[in-house]
Amino acid sequence: MAITTTTRSPRPAAPAAERRPRARRASRAAPYGYLAPFFVLFAAFGLFPLLYTAYVSLHRVELQTSQQMDWVGFQNYTRLLEDPFFWNALRNTFTIGVLSTVPQLVMALGLAHLLNYKLRGRTFFRVAMLMPYATSVAAATLVFAQLFGRDYGLLNWALSSVGLNPVDWQADTWASQIGVSAVVTWRWTGYNALIYLAGMQAIPHELYESAAMDGASRWKQFLHVTVPGLRPTIIFTVVVSTIGATQLFGEPLLYEGNAGGGISHQYQTLGLYMYEQGWSFFHLGRAAAVAWVMFLLIVLLALANAAIAARRNRTDR
Repeated sequence: MAITTTTRSPRPAAPAAERRPRARRASRAAPYGYLAPFFVLFAAFGLFPLLYTAYVSLHRVELQTSQQMDWVGFQNYTRLLEDPFFWNALRNTFTIGVLSTVPQLVMALGLAHLLNYKLRGRTFFRVAMLMPYATSVAAATLVFAQLFGRDYGLLNWALSSVGLNPVDWQADTWASQIGVSAVVTWRWTGYNALIYLAGMQAIPHELYESAAMDGASRWKQFLHVTVPGLRPTIIFTVVVSTIGATQLFGEPLLYEGNAGGGISHQYQTLGLYMYEQGWSFFHLGRAAAVAWVMFLLIVLLALANAAIAARRNRTDR
């Protein structure tokens, strides 16, 4: 019996004219494929919680019965505007933000200017700048709470040793806000100093040489060469610090250990107020409304800083 075998003819290769469009489409789609994981994670953990929080803020939701939602529209927002504790938290957020951001950025700029020189052991000092930032918020705040203690605090002991009256750093309004601001300033000054240092090292050294040849002192070089060269970096740190001050939560919560921000809410921030509404009073809908107010406030502050920076750039031109 004869066995017959059939062989398939090889598949003809696609002509070059057909392969080129496929290669073009693949090369165009490749960047989107690389970016797809970011957008998937952003949609899952960023965009969806933001939109869901806005949805919850339009309902009456209690923590004990979180599955039961009653539509109330903008009632949660109108109640916020009528609540004096909300305005108190907003005012405290602004004052603590100013008390922590302004000294923090000024000291960071000065430290970066010193580290920009050829100092002995400057690598050690640069690493040491990040140590407060790497420290836990809880550990740092608890240590500062002990330092600012009314009866046995180190700071009041130093004041009494020179004949000054002790200060109640947790009950007095301005003193408690200064205490919370001190924790924030201590943690973030070194971080911003390293950002300024990176910006300073990008400024051409020829500008300093030209200024020195013209007889400019180091102080004038700092004012007329370093600061203008760091303007984009300074704007960036101002925006980031402003956003951080608006979201301030851990330091005031642990400073005395309650969500009320002191016995008279003297240093309660918007973050603490949101936490108190949601997890102390169980009003999740109102807490969601506070969260969206904070988000809109951050957007407005960022737009204001961007407008100021754009106007400054136009005037410089």
